[in-house]
Amino acid sequence: MPEHIDSATNEQSKFETLQTPHQYIYTYACHEDEQELCSLELRRLLNASPVSDYVRSSVCISPSRSPFIHQRLDIWLTANTLEELEQRVRELHIAEWSVQEGIEHETKLTVESSAQQSQSFSASAMTFKLLCLNGDEPLTYEDKRSLERRIGMNVRARAQMKQPQVWLGMIYADGQWLLGQLWQGESVWLQHNDKPRHYSTALSTRVARAVVNIAMPQIEGHTLLDPCCGIGTVLVEALSMGINVTGSDLNPLAVQGARENLLFYGMPDVVSIANLTELKGSYDAVILDLPYNLCSVLEEDERLHMLQATGRLAPLQVIISTEPLEASLDAAGLQLREVCHIRKGHFTRYVWLCHTRLDGSGTE
Repeated sequence: MPEHIDSATNEQSKFETLQTPHQYIYTYACHEDEQELCSLELRRLLNASPVSDYVRSSVCISPSRSPFIHQRLDIWLTANTLEELEQRVRELHIAEWSVQEGIEHETKLTVESSAQQSQSFSASAMTFKLLCLNGDEPLTYEDKRSLERRIGMNVRARAQMKQPQVWLGMIYADGQWLLGQLWQGESVWLQHNDKPRHYSTALSTRVARAVVNIAMPQIEGHTLLDPCCGIGTVLVEALSMGINVTGSDLNPLAVQGARENLLFYGMPDVVSIANLTELKGSYDAVILDLPYNLCSVLEEDERLHMLQATGRLAPLQVIISTEPLEASLDAAGLQLREVCHIRKGHFTRYVWLCHTRLDGSGTE
């Protein structure tokens, strides 16, 4: 997590320095066919609604968590005008940087009055790069580069365009200029496209990762079940994020494929052959990708029993289907919270976020 910053007392300062970055800006992008999925995932992860190109949130997550998030900006400074931002940046010292948990470089920032001198580092030894992000005001490429030069020349460190030790970001959002440390996301899910076993109707790794995040925005101390795991696409994404997940499938060939894929990525064997309706135990969330193909269609009674089982196994469910399910969810005792659509040509997937009704009606 980002470290605290020290700020010198300056009663005449009109600027705000955040002692700890309790606000973050996340930049994101998605294809229009996945816009609903992206919005639902970001709201679940960040507890905030996205606007045009960014989300402002008090929740801190790795930008590599979501397949749609590109960057996270830790907000250290705010200013009402560019002139104020320039002055505040001149007081900014990059005091030290270190590796935290082998994942991200965390940097301590200090703000000092003009009478103070920092003894903790040599400015010429620290390198940085500043990026101007898309915010509330449309900016051209030239506008962004000009702002980067204008503000960057006030940073008391050495600019390095290719391999900086620290990335800084700035953005105009909610009527203010914001500046802080910038973290770049990594497209982890793309690496999972190389798995040895594939299936034509399996979720894409991007969709699978988003669905996992919708089901389990908080990881620590929570358990997830994927009772129709197929070749393990959801399992791979969940395990790569450190989620305690269990998978099963009635099809032995699917389970074999899932095990091969898990082994390929050095992940534990968390899958077994089992019938969803006969599973026992208790989990925090269930992801159910209802089986379908061109040769077989689930009977209504069978689908109802599967939905009822998810309500018995966990209080929260994320159901994936290729057709409307409102009546079936209601009959199974599941309360619909939200639904989103994922479109690909003429094909549509539905993602249903539900919870078990407190009255228990419809459950087995």
